[in-house]
Amino acid sequence: MSEHRPTTFGELKAAGYETRTVKDEMRSNLVGKLRSGEELFPGIMGYSDTVVPQIVNAVLAKHDFILLGLRGQAKSRILRQLVSLLDESVPIVTGSEINDDPFAPISKYGRDRLQEYGDDTPIEWIGRDQRFVEKLATPDVTIADMIGDLDPIKAARGGHILGDELTIHYGLLPRANRGVFAINELPDLAGKIQVGLFNILEEGDVQVKGYPVRLALDLLMVFTANPEDYTARGKIITPLKDRIGAEISTHYPPDLETGIDITRQEAWVGRSGTCVEIPDFMEEAVERVAFIAREDKRIDQRSGVSQRMPITVTETIVSNAERRAIQHGEDTAVPRVGDLYAALPAITGKIELEYEGELHGPEKIAQELIQQAASFTFDIRAGGADVEDIIDYFETGGALQVGEDASASACVQGFETVPGLLELVENVGLAGSAAGDGVRAAACELVLEALVAQKRLSRSSVGYARAPQRGPEPGKGHQGFDPMGELNI
Repeated sequence: MSEHRPTTFGELKAAGYETRTVKDEMRSNLVGKLRSGEELFPGIMGYSDTVVPQIVNAVLAKHDFILLGLRGQAKSRILRQLVSLLDESVPIVTGSEINDDPFAPISKYGRDRLQEYGDDTPIEWIGRDQRFVEKLATPDVTIADMIGDLDPIKAARGGHILGDELTIHYGLLPRANRGVFAINELPDLAGKIQVGLFNILEEGDVQVKGYPVRLALDLLMVFTANPEDYTARGKIITPLKDRIGAEISTHYPPDLETGIDITRQEAWVGRSGTCVEIPDFMEEAVERVAFIAREDKRIDQRSGVSQRMPITVTETIVSNAERRAIQHGEDTAVPRVGDLYAALPAITGKIELEYEGELHGPEKIAQELIQQAASFTFDIRAGGADVEDIIDYFETGGALQVGEDASASACVQGFETVPGLLELVENVGLAGSAAGDGVRAAACELVLEALVAQKRLSRSSVGYARAPQRGPEPGKGHQGFDPMGELNI
């Protein structure tokens, strides 16, 4: 077709334009992308061998489908990216509320326009984004919202009888005609509204109230649902499930590296006026908090631990480090383990607890997650490293007071008093010899926090010291969960 887009029905026919159904259109464009090796879902990580092939199969088979998974698994983002499989633009009868195809209009308005103007019927072009309609399912959604209803105001203004098709107020489904219609959290949709979706999935048409007309809609229907919803708040009625072509299960990142990549992509860490440097071991520790939480029996795994947790935790530790850098006039903000404790609200708000977890409380569990994450990170990166000099220093009565809000240089001065600590972080690669004070301080805190988690040191509101000789008092946990005290060097 020439660069000049047809503006009338006659010009459109002369240009040789052929209409395709939405599913045929998406299938054809998907085949083209597969042949060219183009990335299908940019920014979606960890699904290349699992979820994406199943979506590809569903589109190739021209199936409606549902993405089934826990919160924070990119379900909505995937559905919104389906628009990339649509043509850049398609022609509709100008003024049509339901995107009437000039070659086969389904509304009375579209048919009347074609009959009145013939080849001179004006047409307009709508882009991909205008062909995607998304609705969050809530219990208050009505069948009128979804399909349509009588509009007496339209009847009065147009001088139509109430039975005239021109008095219809179209709902979301008809307005999504010739596009993709997505419903998020399908189980939250009332059962009688789910029944209203039967025909569009099975026969491809809907009927509005008592009007003697069935609208043959051209749609791809896609849905999301959380397995928790099936029992907690609602369910997908069986006849509707049977009509959905494919049920595709999503999942959390399969490995730590993928999780880190997702968090790195999504977290907002670029701050104006302050350079931010996040050590890779801190990225790993943050991600391990989420991975450990997904295995903790005190946390409700049916609810899941959203990937939003490490994202918001990263943003919070950066903010805490930024605040500290501003206070001390530092050019670079470097998050360290102490900042993870400042991010407790970003952790506790993302976990649902089982009964045992409720007994401990969300803050206690979040603190334990941080310590375990620090310990795992240290063991993976420096397992087997000689820490006896560090332990001996505290065993012989040494102590260290490190302030959460102390400057990086002051922290390094304090850590220099612990024999072998700075040398250790350099030798195991946590902070190279060329690293700045911020990274060195963060690395030292990681080592000490790991030793606290392993009960080889203790930490209190005063500072670090040797581990207690007896276990923690029943019901009180380990004293190392208190925030760090003020720096005193």
